[in-house]
Amino acid sequence: MTTHTTPPRLSEHVEQLLAPGGPLPIVAAGDPVLRGITEPYDGQLDDTLLERFVQALRTTMLDAPGVGLAAPQVGVPLSIAVVEDRARGPREVLEARGRTPLPFRVLINPTYEPEGDTLASFFEGCLSVPGWQAVVARHARVRLRGRDEHGREIDEEFTGWPARIVQHECDHLDGTLYLDVAQPRSLSTNEAVAERWSQPTPEVAARELGFELP
Repeated sequence: MTTHTTPPRLSEHVEQLLAPGGPLPIVAAGDPVLRGITEPYDGQLDDTLLERFVQALRTTMLDAPGVGLAAPQVGVPLSIAVVEDRARGPREVLEARGRTPLPFRVLINPTYEPEGDTLASFFEGCLSVPGWQAVVARHARVRLRGRDEHGREIDEEFTGWPARIVQHECDHLDGTLYLDVAQPRSLSTNEAVAERWSQPTPEVAARELGFELP
């Protein structure tokens, strides 16, 4: 991507984050950086630093483990996110959720818009809200626009679980956590989800916890 004059504070902050090596510390809910609208990426990091930062995001995401990570989740208020899902699990669960492999992608300045009115509801978690999950209704199909780390245009449709992932990460870049759009009565610990709500779809949880599905 085109290199611009680098604002020293932001680039120095990223350099300091990367200095120890390995996974980056993940910011937890309650930190204001998760509630701000990120700055559009326009070359604030030089190409080499951007490449290192993107790789660190991927390392952190996989180590967590997670299927997506946005720059604000490591304390960097730039419109950058990474996604990757190897889609492992029981076949009936994968099929019910439309969970198909999502190859590693870098999303820079991404935005999405729904394609159609169909919504899908499933339990969802977040690396910045560790230990909890809640049911979120997301668009079943979205059109994603943005650029990759090389400046190439992205204009693609995503469906099923990949669509959920990109919506979740794009929301982070606008200061939105999944809890803001979740069914409050569905909020459950990871242990409760594993013990009680591990069905492929959340109908049983909706009935027993008392919330509605679209």
